[in-house]
Amino acid sequence: MSRRYRLLRRLLFTLDPERAHHMAMRALASGMVPAMPGDADPLLARDLLGLRFPNPIGMAAGFSKDGEAVDGLFSLGFGFVEVGTVTPLPQPGNPKPRLFRLPEDRALINRFGFNSRGHDALLERLASRSGKTGILGINVGANKDSADRIEDYVLGVRRFAASAAYLTINISSPNTPGLRDLQEKAFLGDLLARVGAARDAAPTRRPLLLKIAPDLDDAALETIVGTAIDAKMDGMIVSNTTIARERLKNPNAAEAGGLSGWPLMRRSNIMIAKVRRLAGNRLVLVGAGGVHSPETAFVKIAAGADLVQLYTGFIYEGPGLPAQILTGLVRLVERQGFANVADVVGSDVDRWVKARP
Repeated sequence: MSRRYRLLRRLLFTLDPERAHHMAMRALASGMVPAMPGDADPLLARDLLGLRFPNPIGMAAGFSKDGEAVDGLFSLGFGFVEVGTVTPLPQPGNPKPRLFRLPEDRALINRFGFNSRGHDALLERLASRSGKTGILGINVGANKDSADRIEDYVLGVRRFAASAAYLTINISSPNTPGLRDLQEKAFLGDLLARVGAARDAAPTRRPLLLKIAPDLDDAALETIVGTAIDAKMDGMIVSNTTIARERLKNPNAAEAGGLSGWPLMRRSNIMIAKVRRLAGNRLVLVGAGGVHSPETAFVKIAAGADLVQLYTGFIYEGPGLPAQILTGLVRLVERQGFANVADVVGSDVDRWVKARP
C-alpha cells in the first residue's frame, strides 16, 4: 500500500462504507485516479475461453455493479473486469446499512441484495464504451420478486451476449432469499439447460461461467461440477462470499450477509482445488476470495485457478494493488522455476484438496 493511499484510506474509513465506495467509483469513472498499468510481461498472459487475457488478475463483480468505472479499472492494470450483478428490472436491494468493514480481519460483510439499475441502464452505459478495449464480463442475476428467476437469467444472457466477452450466472449470493436453492440438483439442471440454450441461440456465442458459494459440502460440489460439465458450461467462479463466521475479531462479524476478504482465502482455495480435481481441464476456473498481494494470487493459482479475481483486497490496499500483484507475480513465477503463469495452475492442488477450512 502506498503512503498516499494509507492516508486517504484513513479518511475514507471515517465515512459510511457505502458512501466511501460511491466516492471511489466516481473518482475512477472521472479519471481522477491516475493510470497504473503494471507489468505487461508476456509470461502472465493466458489464452482461455477463446480470449487473450493480458494477465490473470481481474476485478470481481460487485465493485462496479452498473458498469460506472470499467475504464478506470482497466487503467489500473486489471486483465479483465466483471460488472454486475445486474437484474432485468431496477431494484433498490436491501435496506441500509448493508456494507460493513472488519479492518482487524481484512474483511467486509455485505448484504446488498442485488441492488441494480437494471438491464436497460447497463446496456446504455456499455453502448458509450463502443470501440474501447478490455475483457469485460457481465454477471447476471434475478430480481427478488421475479415469478420465474430462471427466465431472468435467460433474459440476461440474451440481452448481454453482444456486449460481454463472457457471462457469469450468479446463483450464490446469500443476500437474496432462496437464490442459493438454484445450486441444488432439482433446479440447477433446468437453469443451466435454459441459459445454455439462450447462449447457443445468440448471434454471438459467449462463454458462460457459473459462480458458486464456498459453503457447499463435497456431495453438493460434486453434483454442481458434474451438472456444469454436462451442460457445457465454460467455467466456474470459485467462490462468492461466505455465510461462515470463524475466528473473526471485529464486532461487525455479527452482521448478517456475505463475508469477503482474507478470512475467505483458505476456504475458497480448498474449493478451487476440489473443483479442479473434479473437473480436470474441462472447466476454466476463476479463483476469488482473499487475494490482496502477489503471494496470495500465486497461492490461489497454484491451488487450481486459471484466473484470479479480487475486490475486498482492493478496498484495503488501494488502486496500486493490481500493478503490485503483476510485478510480484512475475518474480514469483520466475523464482519458483516456472516458465509462465499457466504452468503454475494446479501445481499445489494435492495439498489444498486435503486441507481443512
